[in-house]
Amino acid sequence: MSSPVPPRLALVLTTATALFATNLYCATSAAAADGPSVPPGTEATASAPVELDPNDPDLKLPDGATIAEPKVLDIKSVVEDQSGDERREDTNSDVKFALQAEVLFGKDSARLSAAAKSRIAAIAQEIKTQNATRIRVFGFTDDLGSSAHGDVLSRKRANAVHGVLQQELNDADLTYEVRGYGEQYPIADNSTEAGRKKNRRVEISFPRSGS
Repeated sequence: MSSPVPPRLALVLTTATALFATNLYCATSAAAADGPSVPPGTEATASAPVELDPNDPDLKLPDGATIAEPKVLDIKSVVEDQSGDERREDTNSDVKFALQAEVLFGKDSARLSAAAKSRIAAIAQEIKTQNATRIRVFGFTDDLGSSAHGDVLSRKRANAVHGVLQQELNDADLTYEVRGYGEQYPIADNSTEAGRKKNRRVEISFPRSGS
């Protein structure tokens, strides 16, 4: 027959049990708070996920083959205003502005508005900043109407933009390439009006400084 536990001892045992349970809960909570900071399964590992056989013939260059010289890949940055009326593309070598035709001209027209001339003047300032000596001005249309009409209209619009650039830059040493491509080289789907609006455009491009 077991002897009864004294009240003081029972109180000590109950307190110890409570402390143990509290410590166990805190340790569990701390472990949960210290979880991974990246999604499970994406942690970096010291070893390769697949073992490779260095003697595998498929990993060797054929006799006489050489590895191409390393090169810096061209990075393109594209910024378009909220309305989509103007887009700027920057690469390592070039700067290109694309202005939608509606911003520059009336419908089926090659006559520039006053607001359009102001936009082109701002691009001329960027050309000066880049010290560019070669400037390309290309006109494009959507695929509505005849292809011949689009070719003529896009060339007239490119010529109009070219004329403003010449006035703003006033530099006889600059070289211009002016072309009208009509419906060629669309940048959006011509089956929707939103796409056709993007395709009706004039592009002004030139090399970056040092290119």
